[in-house]
Amino acid sequence: MADHPNGGGKGEGVIRRRGALVSSAVLAVVVYVLMWIAIALPWKWIEVVDQSALDTFYRFGTAHPGWVTGWDVFCTVLGPGAFRLTTLIVIVVALVKRRFPLAVFLVVCVELSGLVTEAAKASVNRARPDTAFVSAWSTSFPSGHALGVMVAVLAWLTVVLPAVRRQRRGWLVALGVLVVVTIGIGRVVLNVHHPSDVLAGWAAGYAYFVLCLLVASPRRPISAADETPAAPDTAQ
Repeated sequence: MADHPNGGGKGEGVIRRRGALVSSAVLAVVVYVLMWIAIALPWKWIEVVDQSALDTFYRFGTAHPGWVTGWDVFCTVLGPGAFRLTTLIVIVVALVKRRFPLAVFLVVCVELSGLVTEAAKASVNRARPDTAFVSAWSTSFPSGHALGVMVAVLAWLTVVLPAVRRQRRGWLVALGVLVVVTIGIGRVVLNVHHPSDVLAGWAAGYAYFVLCLLVASPRRPISAADETPAAPDTAQ
């Protein structure tokens, strides 16, 4: 029997995309390790950048308490805890509908990311800034909000994008990026994290998401028609 004319190209495309994912995850790990080294040694320029950002936001926040309250509410409403609670509801629905790959992916990627955060924090044990406007549990490096929201947003985009019209995917991706970035900025605004904590959190969160996607993907194989992922578990 002759090979499908598009089989080779399709397979090569999947391999290239998988390779790109792995490469980007490796780069994220490198960024995380560099931040870890910068804190452990420490590197003077990292201390200068961190302190400069904290001082700037502290001065502004002290003069504008409403600004601080607004960011605190924002970081709570769109924090990792809120994402995990919402994801838990989706997991229950997925289990009821017997969409087990989807449920497993969300459990491993979103719900267990909190354990990854605490393990990473324990390995560094960096104290939070003394100028924190709000109380925050645990240590500073990496930012649990940055890591958790990065993982949750990427996981949600992975699940939702295949079911959305192609014209709307860009808007959803942009919204996801906006949430991830603003939550990270918000933690520095509140002086509960150094900028290096947030950068490390983003890097670790992305690397963990890619790992979850590779070992427990909720998606069906790339379709030959348009080489985009089919909606997860849509087969009857």
